[in-house]
Amino acid sequence: MINLAAAPGEHSAWDRPKLVVYLWAVVELVLVTNPWQISSAVRTRALRLFGAEIGNGVIFRPRTRVKFPWKLHIGDRSWIGEGVWFHNQDHIIVGSDVVISQETLLTTGSHAHRRDMALVTRSIVIEPGVWITSRCMILGGANIGRSSLVRPMTVVGGAIPPNSVVGGPNGEILGTRFGDAS
Repeated sequence: MINLAAAPGEHSAWDRPKLVVYLWAVVELVLVTNPWQISSAVRTRALRLFGAEIGNGVIFRPRTRVKFPWKLHIGDRSWIGEGVWFHNQDHIIVGSDVVISQETLLTTGSHAHRRDMALVTRSIVIEPGVWITSRCMILGGANIGRSSLVRPMTVVGGAIPPNSVVGGPNGEILGTRFGDAS
């Protein structure tokens, strides 16, 4: 058993002063997570103000959550669906023309569960043209290849080859998305 009172805290992932982290929490609540249909451009500006790298033409739907915007990188013309949660204690890199659909969770953090429950993080890379459908879970260390499709309720934790269709709790490759591997 691990004594959780002695476990290292999560603050190791902050890499910003407390004031910045707390100020972001307020801005996120008012402008990003807010369920009202306020402008996607307002969400994008707020994220950029706190260090997110977001390309042109990106759409952010309501109820999106971003743990640390300074660790979020999104290419041009990507769509972020309602209720997507970037629990990014490490960097999340999203290519251009990517769709991340409703209620998907992307989490870069876990814990050293056999040692002391210290935070362990690994980045996530989503290459251009990927479609992650609704309610998926993308784990730290995932690298989803160009033009792949992740079916609803899929868990992805490793490398997915380009142009793959993946599904299920183990992110199994079910086929190819485009016949010409584009």
